[in-house]
Formats: sequence, structure tokens, C-alpha cells
Amino acid sequence: MEVSRHGLGSGEMQEFRARQMRARDMLRGDLEQAEMEEHVEHSVLTTTLDKVGRWAIGNANFPLSFGLACCAIEWMSHIGPRIDIARFGFEAARATPRQADTIFLSGRISIKMAPVIRRVWEQMLEPRYVIAMGACSSSMGVFNIYALVPGDKFLPVDLHVPGCPPRPESLTHGILKLRAAILSQPTQDWRTRYGGRGTEEVVADLLRENPNAVHDINVSGGGKGQVA
Repeated sequence: MEVSRHGLGSGEMQEFRARQMRARDMLRGDLEQAEMEEHVEHSVLTTTLDKVGRWAIGNANFPLSFGLACCAIEWMSHIGPRIDIARFGFEAARATPRQADTIFLSGRISIKMAPVIRRVWEQMLEPRYVIAMGACSSSMGVFNIYALVPGDKFLPVDLHVPGCPPRPESLTHGILKLRAAILSQPTQDWRTRYGGRGTEEVVADLLRENPNAVHDINVSGGGKGQVA
């Protein structure tokens, strides 16, 4: 190994130092028109506000600190330094569903557990997402018995990650697929994504008092439709 020393602004650091000096001159207002145009061309990135909003939502997705069985161990490992899911903003797990964006069904789901998971999911704010991680939560896997239920029987699953259990690399691939979908349509709630408008569950007495309540209760953007 060869170690070489260079003065500040020489060698490989020369171009970096030159950019620093140009940025300083720009802030002082000392750059001429031609130099200003060259600095802006190399330093400023233009985009639209809509794209910036999509980029922010797609790179700040908070998962719920939630695990069911052995797949949860693989979910934990993808946050570590080897996979480093923090590169894509999916590492900040939240202990409360009111601060979470995505729930991972990481393991087998019993019939008794399904209503509890559904209640946790309903406490999450829109837009919210569901990833069925592993064979058990997708198709009950090797435990194909009466006591278990797949995730898409009681939740609108956005993505299935196969495996028993799936490796952290597979989970990361699925997360990136979900991230791409979020970047394309970040504000859609699950009823809009799956054509579920009109399937809302409401209290019968309230529905008799207000026929439009079916469009207002527990759904993002409610009230858009009308009941004839």
C-alpha cells in the first residue's frame, strides 16, 4: 500500500477545492455571467414539485415493528449493515401503527390472530401498504391446515415475497418493487388501488340517517361518490 500526501487544493483534491471556491464566490456574488452559468449547469438540478413529493414519500417509508414467526428474523436482519435498507429509507421502524406506513406479515397467521392484525392495520394512516413475507402469509406454506389463513384473505396485500423464509436479499427486492409503485402513485389509498370503492363497512343505523356515509367512514378521500 502506498500512502501519498498532497497539499490542500492539489492532486486528486484539486477539482473538489475548485468547486468549493466557486461556490463561495457565488454566495458572495463575485462570479461573472459566464462563470455563473457554468456553475449552475454543474451544480443545480431542476425538477417539478410533484416529483420531489413522490421522491420524499418513496424514500421515507416507516415499517411497523411487528413480527409473527421465523420470517421476522429475516426482516430484522435486512436492517443491519450487510443489507443496509436505510439506503432507501425503510429502516425507521415504528412501534405504533399510527406512525407506520407498511406492515410486514412475517410468518404464519392463525385464524385467531387475523382479527388482531386487521385491527392494527386499520389504525395505520393512509396511504398504507402490506407486504406478505414468506410462504406462510402468502399461501399458508407447509402449514396448510384449517387453523391458518393467508394474508390476502383479510388484508389488501400489495406485494408477496416468496420463500420459507425469504432471504433478506429477496425481501429487499420486494421492498424496492413496492418503492417503485409508491413513487408512481404515492397518494392512492388501498381502496383506490384495488377498486374497492363502495365496499366500506359502516354502522347500519348511521347509514339510514346518512346514505352518503358509505363514502365517508374510514376511507381516505371519502365523500367523492353519491348514493342514488
